[in-house]
Amino acid sequence: FIPFLGAFVAMKEMPKNALAEARVGLAGPVLGLFGGLATVGLYALTLNPLFLGLAFFNFLLNLVNLIPVLPLDGGRAVGALSPAVWIFGLVIMAALSVVAPFMIFILLFAVLLGGPELWRRWKMRNTPEGQAYHKIETRYRVMVGAVYVGLIVVLTLLMAATSTPDPTGALAAV
Repeated sequence: FIPFLGAFVAMKEMPKNALAEARVGLAGPVLGLFGGLATVGLYALTLNPLFLGLAFFNFLLNLVNLIPVLPLDGGRAVGALSPAVWIFGLVIMAALSVVAPFMIFILLFAVLLGGPELWRRWKMRNTPEGQAYHKIETRYRVMVGAVYVGLIVVLTLLMAATSTPDPTGALAAV
């Protein structure tokens, strides 16, 4: 566990295919979502604004973790959709470093850790081994995509709901 960043996962070997890696990648944000909801529950019980702030931070952290670039969980998930999505992830990271300069250290950390692996996988994508790794039935690609996009939508909505103090206690009803 890396405080304020999440967990570092080192694998002894690559998963058998991109679908297995996507499942591992999506498990973290799904569990993180439940952890954030538990924090919202603590806020509802106590009305202590600290819990609201912690919930917001949790949802933000999980949303950043879904940026589609390795070593982030989003990069592991979108590998099951198409390796080309990793390019989109790099664009998102560059844009975030301009729009949200306070996040530049997290983004640089991710690029330094995941850049070499991302480059290796990008070069491997058209080899027979790479094509076999990314060969996934369409229905599984759709399921991974739905969970991935669903997490982004839900985490964004929950961030919006927890982003401001709630003096009326309206969130307590949630």
